[in-house]
Amino acid sequence: MTTTSSTPVASTAEAFRVIRHESPATDAERAERIANPKFGVVFSDHMARMSWDMDRGWYDPRIEPYAPLQLDPASSVLHYASEIFEGLKAYRWEDGTIRTFRPEENAKRFQRSAWRMALPELPVEDFMAAIRAYVAIDGHWTPTAEYSSLYLRPFLIATDVFLGLRQPKKAEFLVIGSPSGPYFAGGVKPVSIWVEQDYHRAGPGGTGAAKCGGNYASSLRPQIEAGERGYEQVLYLDAKSGQVLEELGGMNVFVVLKDGTVLTPVLTGNLLEGVTRSSIIQLLSDDDLKVVERDITLTELKEGVASGEVAEVFACGTAAVVTPVSHMGSKDFDLQVGDGQPGEVTMKVRKTLTDIQYGRAEDAYGWMEILA
Repeated sequence: MTTTSSTPVASTAEAFRVIRHESPATDAERAERIANPKFGVVFSDHMARMSWDMDRGWYDPRIEPYAPLQLDPASSVLHYASEIFEGLKAYRWEDGTIRTFRPEENAKRFQRSAWRMALPELPVEDFMAAIRAYVAIDGHWTPTAEYSSLYLRPFLIATDVFLGLRQPKKAEFLVIGSPSGPYFAGGVKPVSIWVEQDYHRAGPGGTGAAKCGGNYASSLRPQIEAGERGYEQVLYLDAKSGQVLEELGGMNVFVVLKDGTVLTPVLTGNLLEGVTRSSIIQLLSDDDLKVVERDITLTELKEGVASGEVAEVFACGTAAVVTPVSHMGSKDFDLQVGDGQPGEVTMKVRKTLTDIQYGRAEDAYGWMEILA
């Protein structure tokens, strides 16, 4: 059961009405759930929501209890994967504020993904208003332990009751939140990656640059097979030549050369334009390192790792921030990167970025935004 608040939560766009959960978690229950949460398992009491249809546009912004969605079996999202999502984190600072990292960039990417998937584009100010309204109600679910955060998952689904293939006429936008502990329990651990030469993540003209569920679902089979071989992540090559590095299933990749030059695959439309990726490029450049965005071939990578010309490899994304790579393998090679331990450049940029996110260092870039 639910109750409706008489005072809506203010936003930069239209005010969100609040439908409060009648039986929210008690303080003790919440404390237990966020004490040592695993990623994506625990969820807060409420969610933000907005509806859309082709005639009315966006309407009825609201906060409502977290609960199962009621969908018609013929809803187009269930048949044509007509959906997109984002991922960002809210951090509890020592001063008690809750802040997030470059949320407008997520909002802009959300718009680009929506356009590619023929879904309605949510204005940036409405994306931000939804996050603010949600945190205003459930911000107390933000953990305080070191390297913990409240992971925010905005998503958009098409809800047309129609089995034909067409541009959606109805959609629902939601934001849910999941308290999450540090990605690396017990400290940063380097991972091994399988360089996939048979499966491909995306192809020219496809949806590689959109953050849509189909891209991730198609990565599960290669991930399972890599795990069976003893590898933790999968690195994909381009579908056209099968020779150029693209990205991992959910992270962008960087290669650090012995002379300090840092390489990362150029954005071609096949790769997701990561917010963490662009931030790392800025931080490395400002640390007087040369960052080059270009094609990196598999042959170049193998030869560089074998000769020591490649000193470090790391991946980056919202969940793990920066992940050092210790080993790389495929059906015709198995190589250790450097000494198999996290490299100096990798760990320095990770510390710089996380110090900004958690308020331990000056935010000279204005990347952190106060939510509550």
